[in-house]
Amino acid sequence: MLSRPPFFSSFSVSIFLLLFSSLCTAATSEPSSQALNTGWQFRALGATDKPDVQQWHPAQVPGVVHTDLLRNNLIPDPFDRDNEFRLQWIGLTDWEYQTTFQVDSASVGHEHVDLVFDGLDTFADVYLNDQAILHADNMFRNWRIPAKPLLKPGPNTLRIVFHSAITKMIPYVKSLPYILPSISTYNFGNEENIATAPYTRKAPYQYGWDWGPRFMTEGIWQPVRVETWDALRIDNFHIHQRKVSSEVAGLTAELDIEASKPTTASLAMAHGEMSGTQTADGTQTVQLDAGMNHVSFPIRIAAPKLWYPVGYGPQNRYRFSAVIRSGRDVLARTESKTGLRSVELRRVPDQWGKSFEFVVNGIEVYSKGADVIPFDSFPNRVTPQIHRKILQDARDAHMNMVREWGGGYYESDDFYDICDELGIMVWQEFAFGGDMIPGDVAFQENVRREAIDQIRRLRDHPSIVVWCGNNEVETGWYHWGNRQDFKESISPEARDRVWQDYIIMFADILKSTVAQYTDPVPYWPSSPSANFEEVPDNQHNGDMHYWQVWHAQAPASDYTLQFPRFMTEYGFQSFPEMRTIRTFANKPEDFDIHSIVMQAHQKNKGGNERILTYMLREYRQPKDFESFVYLSQVQQAEIIKIGAEHFRRDRPRTMGGLYWQLNDCWPVASWASIDYYGRWKALHYYARRFYDDVLVSPFMHEDKVDVYVVSDKLQPLSGTIHTRLLDFSGKIVLDEAKDIQIPAQSSAIYFTLNKADLAAKADPERSFLVFDLEVGGKRISRNLIFFDVTHNLDLPVAPKVETTLNKTGAAYTLTLQSAQLARGAYVSFGDFDVESSDNYFDLLPGESVTITLKSSATLDQLKGAMKVVSLTEAYAAK
Repeated sequence: MLSRPPFFSSFSVSIFLLLFSSLCTAATSEPSSQALNTGWQFRALGATDKPDVQQWHPAQVPGVVHTDLLRNNLIPDPFDRDNEFRLQWIGLTDWEYQTTFQVDSASVGHEHVDLVFDGLDTFADVYLNDQAILHADNMFRNWRIPAKPLLKPGPNTLRIVFHSAITKMIPYVKSLPYILPSISTYNFGNEENIATAPYTRKAPYQYGWDWGPRFMTEGIWQPVRVETWDALRIDNFHIHQRKVSSEVAGLTAELDIEASKPTTASLAMAHGEMSGTQTADGTQTVQLDAGMNHVSFPIRIAAPKLWYPVGYGPQNRYRFSAVIRSGRDVLARTESKTGLRSVELRRVPDQWGKSFEFVVNGIEVYSKGADVIPFDSFPNRVTPQIHRKILQDARDAHMNMVREWGGGYYESDDFYDICDELGIMVWQEFAFGGDMIPGDVAFQENVRREAIDQIRRLRDHPSIVVWCGNNEVETGWYHWGNRQDFKESISPEARDRVWQDYIIMFADILKSTVAQYTDPVPYWPSSPSANFEEVPDNQHNGDMHYWQVWHAQAPASDYTLQFPRFMTEYGFQSFPEMRTIRTFANKPEDFDIHSIVMQAHQKNKGGNERILTYMLREYRQPKDFESFVYLSQVQQAEIIKIGAEHFRRDRPRTMGGLYWQLNDCWPVASWASIDYYGRWKALHYYARRFYDDVLVSPFMHEDKVDVYVVSDKLQPLSGTIHTRLLDFSGKIVLDEAKDIQIPAQSSAIYFTLNKADLAAKADPERSFLVFDLEVGGKRISRNLIFFDVTHNLDLPVAPKVETTLNKTGAAYTLTLQSAQLARGAYVSFGDFDVESSDNYFDLLPGESVTITLKSSATLDQLKGAMKVVSLTEAYAAK
């Protein structure tokens, strides 16, 4: 309940709320806005060998030039085949956009008329009625331009010239005494082999990455509008969570108010639960000066309903409202929604070094999830529906955190709204993907303004639990070969200057900006980092990225030799499913890992061959391309499972594990567990199992099998571990049960099996262990152990899987059964979209598995298209 002064009676509350309601409907002179999203057209400036693009064509705003060209049939699909290489001219060309919009006399009559740009990509000269009003140079900033003197009643012309971020920056970079090393140096398309990315505030991934294409976009990528206002406008509204507990929330409503002239006004505040009624917080007289004013209003909520990460409590949120008036006239109003929670990045000395764990509302949270990259190469194509689909899929796989990687762009509001709603914590990075940075004052101030814009936009999202300075810039300086080459190529004084520029940006500018604008949310300088206490990327201090598995071709078992405090990146590639591959490949010769098309859709050099190298270590030669694709997904899932379960077993030493990566920005062979079209790979089905809140996790090493149970639950559990040793035909060799007590938030070994004892009971090449964890008589987790690499096992060849498919209400049920072990059973339905409750599972001999399917296809269509494949069916004949 709201704590009130003694004189604030129930009667006065009722009168206040009546006045508050009436004020909201009174005649007002409130600010208003007009979207400028119609009537746009675009053309190329230059590109003389392409006369068709020099003509005016309709444009979509928000949007970028690539999608405008595609919509006008001026280019082929950028994602098809190897078209990427033939479309690089777009990012080397300047482009002009213009529209004509109507302004009535009443609008021009307001005291203030502003043009507001929420995002221009990137170097843009803006003209209003042929008068220059803005020279933008940062994709991530918003711009407000007083426009009244240049506007007139009737038609007005807004024209924007976008300059190629590459060609504009090359002369400047050439003039510098040295050129900073850049990840984009390794991607094609760098004119004269000069990397301009470090000097440009543009989404780094658009320069090309080892999972994404190089498409240097330009355009009006965020909304544009005309805003009119008179006495004042509210520039920003923030609920500062000074101190939050289950007993009381001490808050401050903070408003930035721009006033035309000195004025006295009243500020009325109210709040309520998202689905409930508003409670008055009172009124406050405010004396405003001309210009920007900062106003604070204290709010105290007794016994607040708190926001929790999924699995730890409900995702309660509140709505806060503010109304500013003069007499009975409403001058401006606004509202904000947020969840109340305390958050801490706890780092204290312990027996392993220094801890690294997120503590939300006093609860130590094991963070489990994945890294998120941009959802499309062209940001304007990403819809709230796409965000919701992928984020719901993350939650369905028991993820409670995503890392918003620094090489992309700051996501749209709906992304964070959905994370708030679903209880998914966000590790939010500033937009630095791995390049060293310049240290000139103009660049630093540009980034500072960018950070202020983005923090002010996003700071009321309870899901954001940390702001991180960058991705891998710090570890790159210490550990990457090209950075060592760079350091050797410049003088010691220059080398010190480059590092000091880094320190100023990430230990001062961004750190202080986070502290000023979003306290008490913590700041972390880089991922990985040890907060400048020692060299980053170690196992006892800070977070860690581990890439020896994959890049250095280390065995997957090496994951179990890592004991990080928090693992923010590790990963392994696979191909997307055949339906996705067929969206960019359509000729028989394309379906080969060495083909031009497959190499074009593999951005990590040698990646296709690396997948095959690992595959032949564990499995046998695939019989064809489709079998290779299937095995690549099984392999990826099995390898990441090794790491994910190890990091979970290692709690509380390790308190987080995020695999690389959740999603894709185009159809590609990559580390994603969900492909560009939202289709789950095998890894995502596995993640739903290895990220479950309670996990039985046997670990075979040396000559034994340690049987762990890991629980993220806040309550202790009583359970039973049912252990069986079976041969591949289902014969039971060993059958034991052990009752256990599972403490809350724990990981422990409950018993150990000796491999020699097991080998004496059954042939290790023809048998396996099954561990079922049961709670309340229900199986909640299962895990298997095989005793050798898969290609050495004498697995049943092409086990016969019997299927029964039925319509059950609005869904379908599919029951599968096999007399012999069918490893990695995968059910597909051709070109039909089918949502499956499970897939890529081991079908035990004689044991049926029933899964639920959702599809718009008919029963007969699904029966006709259904195909079931298991591991040995993908092998080539000996």
